[in-house]
Amino acid sequence: MGNRRNNGSNASFAKRRRKMKEGLDNKNPNEDTRSPYVTTIRENEKFVQYYKMQNICPEDEWNTFLETLKTDLPTSFRITASCDIEAKLLLKLVEGVFFTDLLKGEQSDEQKHSEPFCLPWYPQRLGWQLKITRKDIRGSVAYYRLHNFLISETGNGNISRQETVSMIPPLLLDIKPSDKVLDMCAAPGSKTAQLIEALYSGSNSSVPGGLVMANDVHNSRCYMLVHQAKRLNSANVLITNYDATVLPVMNLDENGHSMLKFDKILCDAPCSGDGTLRKNADIWTKWSPGNANNLHGIQFRILKRGLELLNVGGRLVYSTCSFNPVENEAVVQRMMTEAQGSVVIINANDKLPGLKTVSGLSQWIVVSKDLDVYKTFEEVPEKWNTQIRPQMFPPKEDLYNLDRCIRILPHHQDTGGFFVAVMEKIKPLPWEASVTPSDELVDETKVNNYKRKPKKRKYQGYREDPFIFLTVDDPVWPEIRDFYELKDFPIQCLLTRCSVGKKKNIYFTSPSVKDIVKNNQDRVKIINTGVKTFVRCDNKSMECNFRLAQEGLAGISSYIGQKRRLQLTRNDLITVLINPTVQVTSLNEATKDILENFGVGSCVLNMVDKDFPVELVGWKGFSTLKAYINGECRLHYLRLLGVDVSEFDVNKFKKENNDDGTEDKNEIDEAPEVQVKEELTPSEKLE
Repeated sequence: MGNRRNNGSNASFAKRRRKMKEGLDNKNPNEDTRSPYVTTIRENEKFVQYYKMQNICPEDEWNTFLETLKTDLPTSFRITASCDIEAKLLLKLVEGVFFTDLLKGEQSDEQKHSEPFCLPWYPQRLGWQLKITRKDIRGSVAYYRLHNFLISETGNGNISRQETVSMIPPLLLDIKPSDKVLDMCAAPGSKTAQLIEALYSGSNSSVPGGLVMANDVHNSRCYMLVHQAKRLNSANVLITNYDATVLPVMNLDENGHSMLKFDKILCDAPCSGDGTLRKNADIWTKWSPGNANNLHGIQFRILKRGLELLNVGGRLVYSTCSFNPVENEAVVQRMMTEAQGSVVIINANDKLPGLKTVSGLSQWIVVSKDLDVYKTFEEVPEKWNTQIRPQMFPPKEDLYNLDRCIRILPHHQDTGGFFVAVMEKIKPLPWEASVTPSDELVDETKVNNYKRKPKKRKYQGYREDPFIFLTVDDPVWPEIRDFYELKDFPIQCLLTRCSVGKKKNIYFTSPSVKDIVKNNQDRVKIINTGVKTFVRCDNKSMECNFRLAQEGLAGISSYIGQKRRLQLTRNDLITVLINPTVQVTSLNEATKDILENFGVGSCVLNMVDKDFPVELVGWKGFSTLKAYINGECRLHYLRLLGVDVSEFDVNKFKKENNDDGTEDKNEIDEAPEVQVKEELTPSEKLE
């Protein structure tokens, strides 16, 4: 087994190595073997012919449409809407500091054209776009500061850099805090992050009643979802790895009598991606009319499965980043035909005032990869019958209001291209009436009145550690409960990923997510869920072996008693945030009095303020106090508290002007970090 790799042998490998060595020996060391720089190609004659025939764009706008597609995509970002207070403060900071600096002084016409502007259709002025390039960043201190700010706040989950048109589908779902939401093809996760934000926005609880289930068929891409979800520190998210076309119905109880159906579903289907030409210029040379034909079937199956998993009265948004009607209107029309009146298309044209769109098509053409046009399926040669299907052709008349779908064209608002259809399920699908919950289980399939085992699914990627939920009998629970005075805490919502040995991290998840994980992890590959809440801290000076984690504090704060809470004034909090470690003697007299009898160990730092209440994880030493958070989080709160943190920016302009040649060390990476060695054992590390 050891000398066989990729169906080769050591002998063949050695032969290739000898040939490679001979080639190197014969090589002229002075010969320039570098390949010449190739200008990006933004031309494709078939693309032009195809879309001119499709009439996706008015004739008098065609040249503008095509020219816009050949330009680079502007930068866009949105402010995280999970916490209304922080979002408003961050918006005020963005508009009042960073954008004001950009608009100061004399500007060239090009700079005026690149001024940031608020997306008129994005709620609460939280979506922004600006035409910024690397050249702008290199040549302007103001742009450089904005760039550093966006990177810092993005890493901390308070801002998301996302393509403008990608922000549209989640908004059209109209998510409420109690909704159970499914993202069928979620990676890389920018829309998933929006769904999570929407769940928390407007909620009066730190743990809403709803949930977001983010799924993707590609195992490696699921870890991109984990990264996105972790930025938002949500206990209401679970990430699964499954084929969306056969995604099973989840059990909500041990017996499988109660099944999970979703209130809102995002079906952002895999597509040919020609709407992203401004961002992915490689598509110009790779694009072919046949790409859409090959994807139509899988897009339909994903949409169909999505509607099967949707509650009656629920809403599904089908979207692609493609202009192609074969991937868009044809898929929707085929689904509506099979649904037989159980699904309706909602008019999306007026849902986002200020967004310029064009209505969906009711007529389109179907072509082969060679651009041969066919008006009916009967005209299609037999050799194309597996690629061109009868359902791809448009209906003789629009029976389903396809004009209620929307297509976003790049030249209208300087964006990428997109297609969106909003669908509502008004009654069970025709074939659902005869399906019972037991029929939905993936453990067995009914075939001609007998049951047979389905094919065993191939396990892909890493084998995940199990999800082990804690019980009141767990030996670590009493010390955590007593030290933090946890009252009426839902112990059943705490989980770990290790079945044996010491528990390192303990995660907290919402009750609704807990039920799904507990009853389905042997049926569906669940990649990740829960937010880190307690971290092992083997410190002899601390009565409890677990410290609090900032990520999970918001979810459990309401259960924590007063014993481990410390009220700080605004000035004291700023002092703690600026300095890695603060001597207790340097704090406010009232704070010093409280800390005299405050035990060593993990604690909650509170600043009570009606305009901006703050809760942070801290650490009380014998004579010191510190905020137990990372550098980016420190900078975020200092910004919102009105502290100038520009000294921590990466300022290359200041570096270039240093006469003595020394570098400016006040970079963002050198921002105040938590130093955990003082008074903590070496095993205790900040994560």
